[in-house]
Amino acid sequence: MSELAIRVEDVHKRYRLGTIGSGLIADEVKAIYARLTGRSDPRLTVDQEKDLQRQGMDFWSLRGVSFDVKKGEILGVIGHNGAGKSTLLKLLSRITLPTKGTIRMTGKVSSLLEVGTGFHPELTGKENIYLNGSIMGMRRAEITARLDEIIEFSGIEHHIDTPIKRYSSGMKVRLGFAVAAHMEPDILILDEVLAVGDSAFQKKCLGKMQEVSSKEGRTVIFVSHNLSAVKTLCARAVLLDHGQVTYTGDTSDTIEYYLKANNAALSNVRTFGDDLDREEFKLEEISFKSVGGTVDELLDEYHTIEIHLKIHMKRNGNRSRVNFAMLDDHGVVLFVFSSARGDVHMHDGLNHLVCTLPEGFMNIGTYFLSMYLLQDEKTLLHHEPNIASLQIHEGEREVGKWMGRELGFIKPRFDWRNGSV
Repeated sequence: MSELAIRVEDVHKRYRLGTIGSGLIADEVKAIYARLTGRSDPRLTVDQEKDLQRQGMDFWSLRGVSFDVKKGEILGVIGHNGAGKSTLLKLLSRITLPTKGTIRMTGKVSSLLEVGTGFHPELTGKENIYLNGSIMGMRRAEITARLDEIIEFSGIEHHIDTPIKRYSSGMKVRLGFAVAAHMEPDILILDEVLAVGDSAFQKKCLGKMQEVSSKEGRTVIFVSHNLSAVKTLCARAVLLDHGQVTYTGDTSDTIEYYLKANNAALSNVRTFGDDLDREEFKLEEISFKSVGGTVDELLDEYHTIEIHLKIHMKRNGNRSRVNFAMLDDHGVVLFVFSSARGDVHMHDGLNHLVCTLPEGFMNIGTYFLSMYLLQDEKTLLHHEPNIASLQIHEGEREVGKWMGRELGFIKPRFDWRNGSV
């Protein structure tokens, strides 16, 4: 245990669905009496009464979670929403206790779990710095010695004497991270700290986390949906899925496992067999791959992507063409493209058509293709909605660059030039 900062052994966390804690003894007595007499809980709303079958059900947020973290290590924790990440961090921060299992931690813990966590809204930024330091057991003189550094790092020195309730979410997370990172904790726990803030602040946060780990030998637990940031910062990562650790190891391997498992239904290739065998044609296969890659590889936002369509025309192939519509996950058509626009000539028999999407054209996200098979430019032979799905993942980005999904569905590279003055 001397080299370990954290050891989590067979940790379970159970919640009781539908239970309500009012905090008032009188209300609790009324609820107990109602339950004993077979009446409805007086604290429930009408909508809650309609869902009484859920009362008393157990929900296990964590099931048998085990892992170790060495001193000075930055461990990433990833997983989909509801996987149990926030519950795990609350247990590590000692906000709540595990239902079963043990957590052993060495040293002082500082955490930033949500925007504004630990701040009193009526107190100023400076007063909240002293409040947080006192909660961590620091003397006033120790907090004062670090005060200027904290304020400078946060970048909100002009608002440091303003009550926290008037801060934006970005200002709160700036101050929260500055306080958590500069109070010299042995273990720093961070949940989505990069979700709010501009690229300059993200770069500053990543640099500070690397500094407290490599130079000061402190341990960092970093939870984020920003996989590029996790890959940049963490050498090792833990994957949570439905409250269980499903993979742990090298960060790149863990992320690859997560993306493949999470998008198993979104395969880069779809074969049809006899599913689309019609009088005029038979659709064989549609697939996606990056130029020079294979269909097994994940497609990221910087790839040049090829769409391969194999279709067997039984007759009138030379009079036929294929149109595709690209849709978002809400069914909105983003754009339409056609084989008639390229140097493509279909014929009777097997046709292999290839359409290339420019490098970096598609934004991160899930998209769907609908196919239209036309004859003589005007006759619709067949329309197949959502014939295939396309998953674009976040690519490698330099530290300090914008992390996360940009606005828009596509990222066209327009030509720019200087005009004459």
